[in-house]
Amino acid sequence: MTNVVALVTAAHLFNRQTKGDPEQRYAAKWRLAKLLYERKWDKQRIVDLFSVIDWLMRLPTELEKRLMHEVYTLERKVTMPYVTSAERFGIEKGLLQGRQEGRQEGRQEGRQEGESALLQSQLARRFGTLPDAVRARLAGATVEQLESWALKILDAKSLDEVFDRD
Repeated sequence: MTNVVALVTAAHLFNRQTKGDPEQRYAAKWRLAKLLYERKWDKQRIVDLFSVIDWLMRLPTELEKRLMHEVYTLERKVTMPYVTSAERFGIEKGLLQGRQEGRQEGRQEGRQEGESALLQSQLARRFGTLPDAVRARLAGATVEQLESWALKILDAKSLDEVFDRD
């Protein structure tokens, strides 16, 4: 599976097949994560694709922690971390605080930064160099806005179409 579209399609299909079965979803998500590393893709491609897989295949908190532990272990073996230092800081910040509020804030920050980076990469690939105003808008956007724009990129014919009506 060297085709990016095939990988995302597989994530979508696994998501549908594992609905209501968190353990099966965990196994499928772990399988896809390992595939990313086996392909020996560059760091940015792994970050982008794992962000999409992570967005598609939500797990309960305990299984997500278990998966992240497995991914970190795999990262150390291949010495190519998939998360940015900002995402890692957000996750670690939440875990160290030991409070639900801190964990949610850390995950939310990491998620926002990850989704912003992914969308920025997708927009640049589709529409070319992004204006500074667009980069700033992405950096300050909420997760909900980023998800809305990520869906719009599929049909948009221009950069303006992605952001109109917002």
